[in-house]
Amino acid sequence: MRNGWKNVLIGALAICAGGVQAMERPNILFCIMDDATWMHMGAYGCDWVETPAFDRLADEGILFRNAYTPNAKCAPSRSSILTGRNSWQLEEAANHVVNFPAKFKTFPEVLKENGYLTGKTGKGWGPGNPGMIDGQKREMIGTSWVDIKAKPPAKGMSGEDYAANFNAFLENTEGQPWFFWYGAREPHRRYEYGSGAKAGKLTASIDKVPDFWPDNEIIRNDMLDYAYEIEHADKHLGLMIRSLEKRGLLENTIVLMTADNGMPFPRCKAQEYEFSNHMPLAVMWPKGIRNPGRTVDDMVSFIDFAPTFLDVAGIPFATSGMATSPGISLTDIFNSEKDGQVNSKRDFVLIGKERHDYSRPGNAGYPIRGIVGKDHLYLYNYELDRWPTGNPELGYLDCDGSPTKTQILTMRREGKDTKFWDMSFGKRTVAEELFNIANDRECMDNLAQSEKAGTLKREMKERMETQLKAQADPRMSGNGAVFDTYGYSQPHGWNFYERFMAGEFTPKKTGWVNPSDYEPEPLD
Repeated sequence: MRNGWKNVLIGALAICAGGVQAMERPNILFCIMDDATWMHMGAYGCDWVETPAFDRLADEGILFRNAYTPNAKCAPSRSSILTGRNSWQLEEAANHVVNFPAKFKTFPEVLKENGYLTGKTGKGWGPGNPGMIDGQKREMIGTSWVDIKAKPPAKGMSGEDYAANFNAFLENTEGQPWFFWYGAREPHRRYEYGSGAKAGKLTASIDKVPDFWPDNEIIRNDMLDYAYEIEHADKHLGLMIRSLEKRGLLENTIVLMTADNGMPFPRCKAQEYEFSNHMPLAVMWPKGIRNPGRTVDDMVSFIDFAPTFLDVAGIPFATSGMATSPGISLTDIFNSEKDGQVNSKRDFVLIGKERHDYSRPGNAGYPIRGIVGKDHLYLYNYELDRWPTGNPELGYLDCDGSPTKTQILTMRREGKDTKFWDMSFGKRTVAEELFNIANDRECMDNLAQSEKAGTLKREMKERMETQLKAQADPRMSGNGAVFDTYGYSQPHGWNFYERFMAGEFTPKKTGWVNPSDYEPEPLD
């Protein structure tokens, strides 16, 4: 058997370290959707999005009610997953479209060094440049399995047959323990408008349109298209689970599904609200999770994944070669039989952002730090003079083009209603934001200026800053501007704003913004 003696040696080392034998080490199927908010899974009570595979993970494993990404944008969110570190601990990798720092090792690289076969299909880390190792493109996750194609059910969806590529990977595992990353490209935009309705979905089935968008048929159809793409991703997860069952592999395989950031709509993806950072998360492991079918309330961060996967593989994090992680292995939750709160120390998570897309003068981002507790979310906005979603004259580049976005911008221009634009695109008027997310998950009522909430606000800010200082966040030492100095993996990104305003780029060349979304003149 290929690498047989290596596996025996690794198994012996794992036993010495208090781990498990090589043959007992679980396989890991890590599944991540691209841009899906937590509440849009059936297991959380949503009845207008059908997710039977995700729901099965919840029914036969653990459903996490409070899982958060540290940064609600594709590349920085995935950087945190792979390294177990928060954005502000990752230098360039805190930003979007960057060169990934060679100094930060990923947990799949460690698994591969310790006898695991690693692979992926669909979207891995990115967008950005992973760099080179020994003259070859760095495999931060594993070998790509993407050759098998299928006709997608709608325009804008990927033509990759995720499940078939996963099966091809399994044919080559030869009895080795393995890690596989299923990166669905859905429900990332662009969508085929009306595809959800064509598939038989009804706008009337949507129980509520968020209060920060207008409620009309355009927005509801946009939401149905989003739902249809989630269902496509879930369908492939179901096929993968059935394949594991047929092969007799499901018993000792950890199957986890989540998403990298919130839905690609205004005031969601790329911001730091509940619809931005609160992620779906369900985990099934028949052999390793006690009392399956539990719902857990512990606050969980994406930085907890790397310590978890090394832990179950019997690899001490301290000897892995990875940079120190503030994350905590989830194995205490796996080994518990409790519902609700399992570990009382898991009562908060940190979130934040720096520069996402290149949409402001001087390569500037929009820095935020935040802390989420069980009932409240506290945010601090560091640069109130900057546009949160990017400058208007560039089409608010931090927000993906969509019918919903265009509808909100058009309403303001026509003088019909400005409140939706204010909430999604306008500048913040106060640095601090505080929301009671137990009662206000849409984050509509900022309590930060309330005298009654003063003590809570101070306590949350103090706790947040204490943790950020311990993690050497440059923002805490007055050096936060360093994040704006980091370069881009794509040459056209550097000084994009200035070059755009000089006429070098046109709206069509930015790709993910609708041409009608650009403001003809800069707004004050």
